[in-house]
Amino acid sequence: MPELTIRPASADDFAIAIDWAAAEGWNPGLDDLDAFHRTDPEGFLLGWREGEPIASISVVRYGDGYGFLGFYIVRPDQRGRGYGWTLWQAGMARLAGRTVGLDGVAAQQANYRKSGFVLADTNIRHAGVAAPAARAGSSDVTIVGASDVEPAALLAYDRQFFPTPRPRFTRAWALCGPGEVRRTSRVALDNGRITGYGTIRACRSEHKIGPLFAETAPVAEALFAALCRTVPAVDPIALDTPQSNPAAIDLARRAGLEPVFETARMYAGPDPGLPAGRTFGVTTFELG
Repeated sequence: MPELTIRPASADDFAIAIDWAAAEGWNPGLDDLDAFHRTDPEGFLLGWREGEPIASISVVRYGDGYGFLGFYIVRPDQRGRGYGWTLWQAGMARLAGRTVGLDGVAAQQANYRKSGFVLADTNIRHAGVAAPAARAGSSDVTIVGASDVEPAALLAYDRQFFPTPRPRFTRAWALCGPGEVRRTSRVALDNGRITGYGTIRACRSEHKIGPLFAETAPVAEALFAALCRTVPAVDPIALDTPQSNPAAIDLARRAGLEPVFETARMYAGPDPGLPAGRTFGVTTFELG
């Protein structure tokens, strides 16, 4: 059997993994890849066999001690031959010595446990057309565009919700210029202090909100409403809520969204202890 050749992929080459993810029902964002790839250009691996890409994995390094694993996919016609395990080992070797996080689909969670990953939380995707009341928002919370706040302040706020600073990602994700991508961010302020922020992006079949970070449930609801109002009222919305935050689940359900599937947030290494109570929507299942 021909050996698997593994090498870092350019953004253009890794686009095929986005298509594979879509085929798996993961519904990737239309403009995700550029922001993802900028975060760690060497962290997107493809496995090639006889000149064709047949498997993918992302192993993105953050800072000196953290990494996140995603896009672990083997093309369906090449499964069951050991190629996935070969690519997995190469990916984990790139993250050696770091705490590694991932959001595991149900079919793979047992395998992740065998590799030393431990369950930290469950994320529940809620989706549907947001109820009119959920789009109304509250006049008691000041909401502005991300471009209306100092970038350093937004980066510092985001740092509270991630194991290590991720300035490359957040600049590309939340601080992109208007019209550059089909992605919009909003920030909640209280006397000039950031009390929450969120991003909504166009995906293959809906709009996903992520992250949705907030100091309180009312702030999260105001941000949710402001983000929903940036897209047509008939468009479906998805929000990935930590199971350990009942207020986040309540927000999604009161908005008329229904649970559609779950992933397991798992870590190999110390659990970073992220603030689930202020996390109303995780950023992405692919890069954490």
